[in-house]
Amino acid sequence: MCGIAGVVALDPSMANEGRVKTMTDSLVHRGPDGEGVWISKNARVGLGHRRLSIIDLSTGGHQPMSYADGRYTISFNGEIYNYLEIKASLLKKGYQFKSESDTEVILALYHNKRESCLGDLDGMFSFVIYDAEEETLFCTRDRFGEKPFFYSWKSGEFFLFASEMKALWAAGIEKKVDNGMLFNYLSYGFLENSNDKTQTFYENIVRLENAHYLIIDTKTLSLKKVKYWDIDPAKIDGAITEKDAAVRFQELFYDSVNKRLRSDVPVGSSLSGGLDSSLVVCVINELIKGKNVRQKTFSARFPGYKLDEGYFMEKVVKSTNAEAFYTFPNELSLLEKIDKVAYHQEEPFGSASILVQYDVMKLAKDNGVIVLLDGQGADEILAGYHYYYNCYFNELKSKNKKKYRDAISKYQGLHADNDINAKVNFGSKRVLKKMFPGLVNPYFSLRNRIDQMLNGTFDKNFYHEFSSLSQLGNGFDLHSSKTLNQALYYSTFTKGLSELLRYSDRNSMAHSREVRLPFLSHHLVEFLFTLPAEMKIGEGWTKYIMRVAFDDILPKEITWRKDKIGYEPPQKSWMDTKLVKEKIYYSKELLVENRILNKIILAEDNSIPSTDEKNWKYWMASNLLDQGN
Repeated sequence: MCGIAGVVALDPSMANEGRVKTMTDSLVHRGPDGEGVWISKNARVGLGHRRLSIIDLSTGGHQPMSYADGRYTISFNGEIYNYLEIKASLLKKGYQFKSESDTEVILALYHNKRESCLGDLDGMFSFVIYDAEEETLFCTRDRFGEKPFFYSWKSGEFFLFASEMKALWAAGIEKKVDNGMLFNYLSYGFLENSNDKTQTFYENIVRLENAHYLIIDTKTLSLKKVKYWDIDPAKIDGAITEKDAAVRFQELFYDSVNKRLRSDVPVGSSLSGGLDSSLVVCVINELIKGKNVRQKTFSARFPGYKLDEGYFMEKVVKSTNAEAFYTFPNELSLLEKIDKVAYHQEEPFGSASILVQYDVMKLAKDNGVIVLLDGQGADEILAGYHYYYNCYFNELKSKNKKKYRDAISKYQGLHADNDINAKVNFGSKRVLKKMFPGLVNPYFSLRNRIDQMLNGTFDKNFYHEFSSLSQLGNGFDLHSSKTLNQALYYSTFTKGLSELLRYSDRNSMAHSREVRLPFLSHHLVEFLFTLPAEMKIGEGWTKYIMRVAFDDILPKEITWRKDKIGYEPPQKSWMDTKLVKEKIYYSKELLVENRILNKIILAEDNSIPSTDEKNWKYWMASNLLDQGN
């Protein structure tokens, strides 16, 4: 895991060693173990790298790394989990290697297969490869977007790229907030533009989408972008049995965890107490049996809080004999760390749970563990959130009315005493959303406009200038999805998972830690998308096939939990403290000063409701402005 950066320019004075080093210096937290800068012979390409040593700790893994007598040079961020298998196949073809790193394997594979090499890679990655013979720069990002890739491009002049936007600012790109994105965030809470996944909260900086690659002609600075991988959510295996599905799930998941344990540095797990992270810990326990190794787990606790999951954490720790470490964030953590987290995240984040994750990564650092396995991704591919019940019921109702009625009955019976998660609404509101899904987003737009006319939350000029750029998504309403797979595809590839992956990458890299996600093996994801909906939500249970497949190794209290709790701290009580309220007021003042909000929100007799959700957005928006100055 590392930080990458670089410059391609027709003017040789732009791609100089000093500029590239300035960029990588801003990424030192991503790679404290080494640095490197490489400039091409024609002086038009500069590649930089900051190294976090995970595989092959020797200087043989130093980057930027060249191959084939200097024809190819790479700057790589990530891990290729199946690099040993790829290396073995390349050795049979006559390829030779000087190091034990996965980086050199990528170079040899690219030499062998060019762009199609991406189909062989099982991993998380963003990397660039410069081909001195063809004078092209190949840039790519992994299938799900676990590793970031930002760039700023001016056709015919320059192309700058980096793992984080701060490196682009260090290179001279203006740090200017995109007010259209800011308006949509304050209005609707949108953290991304689902119509344009490249857009960021800053002008002139875009992100490369997951499962895409770019080819830059360094002679002309022209750019070509290609999507290299996708899933067909309509492709369902209706013949597979529950038993066969469970066995195949076990095989794929054990293989995924096993490969993600490959490391030359200590490996542990983040444990939330939920089904997903608990399964990762329990599978690791199975894999290390007889090896005289005790795994370490890292968790956040909130004693006395209703949603504290300490009881479930302890069940897992006891059943696996793991060495458990805990952190106990509070309202003071919120005040002390929010600016640091905002610096590393660079764009707004959804809640204080992101600060909790930041603390867990620090806990791992304090205890000498560099690599953490985590359960992220399971909810989006296995229907873990309770709002997926709506999508499941929609699918059943259109296909089999009897199964639909039976499913509702089982759901209602199972969750009658669940006081954590909101129940599915079977009333008129749900019917209307299903019948008229295209009206949902226009409704929210109209409601926002009416609210603005009545209350005037925004500065008038700001509102009129940027409300016309409102991005209400692509017209897809997840809750009214016709099939469960359609909703899961949307969450995995359009809106949802990408935000979580950003949080995880920045929080782990802030402490020079690496997070690996076994549920995001593309082989596993491809398989799970082919399963019928009733294997994902069955007998009233979310993640049904996972519960069945791993019932024998998980504590029963975990396997058959009815409730679903995210990484949720007591944010409401934290935000009700005097010091936090003062911080919120300062945030509002800053937004008024910048003519984004109407000064009426500062009045003591302000009639505009200011909920915790709104206050959080004000806080995030003001931090964005602070970051942008």
